[in-house]
Amino acid sequence: FVRSVPVWIKEKLYIRRLLSKEFKRLNKKQVTLLFPEHHLSHACSAFYPSPFDEAAILTIDGVGEWATASICVAKAGEIKVCKELRFPHSLGLFYSAFTYYLGFEVNSGEYKLMGLAPYGDTESEQTKTFKQKILSEIIDIREDGSILLNMDYFLFTKKIKMTDDGRLSSLLGLARRVPGSAITQDHKNLALAVQEITESVVLALAHTAKNITQCKNLVMAGGVALNCTANSKLLQSGIFENIWIQPAAGDAGGALGAAYAAWHIWFKKDKKISSEFDSMKGAHLGPDYTDKEIQQTLKKQAASYRYYDDFHRLCVTVSQLIADGCVIGWFQDRMEFGPRALGNRSILADPGNPDMQQILNMKIKFREGFRPFAPAVLAEDAAQYFIPANPSPYMLFVSEVKEEYRRTFPAITHVDDSSRIQTVTKKDNPKFRDLLNEYKKITGHGMLINTSFNVKDEPIVCTPEDAWRCFMKCGMDFLVIGNYLIDKKQQYTNAD
Repeated sequence: FVRSVPVWIKEKLYIRRLLSKEFKRLNKKQVTLLFPEHHLSHACSAFYPSPFDEAAILTIDGVGEWATASICVAKAGEIKVCKELRFPHSLGLFYSAFTYYLGFEVNSGEYKLMGLAPYGDTESEQTKTFKQKILSEIIDIREDGSILLNMDYFLFTKKIKMTDDGRLSSLLGLARRVPGSAITQDHKNLALAVQEITESVVLALAHTAKNITQCKNLVMAGGVALNCTANSKLLQSGIFENIWIQPAAGDAGGALGAAYAAWHIWFKKDKKISSEFDSMKGAHLGPDYTDKEIQQTLKKQAASYRYYDDFHRLCVTVSQLIADGCVIGWFQDRMEFGPRALGNRSILADPGNPDMQQILNMKIKFREGFRPFAPAVLAEDAAQYFIPANPSPYMLFVSEVKEEYRRTFPAITHVDDSSRIQTVTKKDNPKFRDLLNEYKKITGHGMLINTSFNVKDEPIVCTPEDAWRCFMKCGMDFLVIGNYLIDKKQQYTNAD
């Protein structure tokens, strides 16, 4: 309180006044300021770009102003808030607290907990004990999915720290993992227990949303909606006929939702409905760069490159390089909006190489060896390899790799035989689809490892200069920017 209040008194209480003053200075006139609530923004980001004319809306995250989860209903283009869960009782903060306790960074390491959970042993007495202790002492889950946290175990309401480590250690019989230290089976079992509890809450909230709204469609946003394992359990439950999740489900998507709220609620503009497609344009909403800008970057770096007039020929060349075991940095057109690389700012590799997971983790991404990799697959071929093979253009669901293909594609088959798939269509990404088609002609499989173009603790590359810098400091073999192909070995030759 003592640390926080001066910041509020100095600035936060006067945001409206500060913005009005600055806009007046720039525009010489009064500007209308709108302040959509945090979870309303999430709800708008989920519903308005979705392909549905009506839907239940479920938003779950850490905390907005006070809400930590909400159930809304959208009908006739309007959104009505039905129920809210309020701070400090938060599924998102519960998950983040255990992210911290397992030695990962809050607000960026939650997906590491999700990736670690499948290494846990479901049948282990330790996993069952972890679940029992957490459910009896730490989180009270009500039938409708609302929760109460026992705040004796959490410190985030009064300190810049998530958990009371001593109290949790005493309860669980497991000390907090020191960041960077070895990950043991104990940590894996705890991650599994937390993941399974989280999934149970999401399912309970979805049941409540269905009972309240009686809608056949569900849309989701908020940081917890990026938990693709929980999303898949929800999809497989059959509670809703159709589920659509905002690809930028976190707070970045809240900015989009705030704009949607202004457009549809304040200005009363009608929602445009497409029965087949959403309006996110494949999430390719970021900046793009011209040939001239790319060439300027390469000249500035004194790069040696080959330019292809024919993009199809480039795809043929790159497909063969990947089939030969090379790792490719792939940079095309508009950057993706959200946390997933979907074929425009991607690192691509062969999913059939049994060593590729470790190569990518250790030599390219410089990250933990347990982290899985996702496949991008031609949409029409997904059913050949995965169960279920629902459309998944944004990598927000997991599927089971069919038994006969687990040995064929070891680099994208997680320890529990799951895979977070991206289905690629011509409408979503025609260039990426061309590459997958050419790779299929060589290998017989229209599937590639697709991971984000970055290294550990850095954002996904945005500019050609970002791509060059990332390419040169890690173990990638080739870089493709637009129609330019850059060979790492030639850069070293030039430097010599």
